[in-house]
Amino acid sequence: MAEVTDDLTKFGFQRPEMYQTNLAGSVDPYDRHIFLCYKTYQSWPPRIETSDSDLLPKLLYGAFKARRKDILVQTRITICQGLEGTEFLDGDVLIFPEMIKYRGLEESNVDSFVEDVLVNGKPWTFGVQSVLTGSHVFVCAHTSRDKRCGVCGPALIEKFNEEIEFRTLKDQVFVSACSHVGGHKYAGNLIIFSPDSEGKITGHWYGYVAPSDVADLLDSHIAKGVVIERLLRGQMGVHVEEAKKEDGEVNSNGKELNGQHEKKKKKEKKKDQEEIIEEKENVSSCCQVSSNGISCCRDEEKKEIENEKKKSFCNLSSCWTEKWEKSDVLATMAVFGAVATVAVAYSLYRRRSA
Repeated sequence: MAEVTDDLTKFGFQRPEMYQTNLAGSVDPYDRHIFLCYKTYQSWPPRIETSDSDLLPKLLYGAFKARRKDILVQTRITICQGLEGTEFLDGDVLIFPEMIKYRGLEESNVDSFVEDVLVNGKPWTFGVQSVLTGSHVFVCAHTSRDKRCGVCGPALIEKFNEEIEFRTLKDQVFVSACSHVGGHKYAGNLIIFSPDSEGKITGHWYGYVAPSDVADLLDSHIAKGVVIERLLRGQMGVHVEEAKKEDGEVNSNGKELNGQHEKKKKKEKKKDQEEIIEEKENVSSCCQVSSNGISCCRDEEKKEIENEKKKSFCNLSSCWTEKWEKSDVLATMAVFGAVATVAVAYSLYRRRSA
């Protein structure tokens, strides 16, 4: 009994590190999650994906890794518990968000599953396909991988089953133990795949989950689609088709194919540059506010106004000059005319006197 109490203190929900780390963003983005149902969590070795005594998980991981560059959707693979007499049996493969279950994965047909389903996105030739319904909760209970998950996981599964039975949700909510999902220190760790308000399947990762949080997860997240923000680690990406429409096709590393993302960025940058050039042309290369707080746009405007004033002044001056030149000519002609008249009169006067 003392040992159990000690484990709960060191590795359970009362351990000192609980709630000490920010959970948000502790899950890398991805778009599809594959679960292979295989044996029980008590029997899983620490590295089940490389265990020589567990060939089915090892072969699936190996085939997936070998074809990763050919898989267009960023995918995760996790082991979950398979039990006779339950919803999931050994060799069942669960696919989210597609909500598909395939029965009959064996060592001999692993390559065909990876080729058909993961690489080509087609139905599996050798598998019996069915549709998953309801909400699915996967709780990390990998006992031999990390003591914290080994202590917290089983306790959470037990609490979920109790609350599900109390709410008569056995045909609507399904809980299963799963292998390591990353982030031992966040135990209890779990993932919930359930429909949102629009009926789309979302995958939310929760950490630092304690038995006291189970009722809230059932009543708020699963029943109402309300995410528990204080426990949220991250979320599985949007549906594959939506991702393609919004961002172009992506490969298994989440990068767009054929440099589509870079091309899109360059195209947008070029468009922005063209708009900037056009804008500059429209405002006569107007610059931004200078260090003295006066825009050189204003300087240009001021110069333009001064030029207009000069032009007006020049036009006015030329007009005055033109008028002055005309009057001066007339005055000169009048003087010459008067002198000529006087000269003629004087000449006539002299003749008469003689």
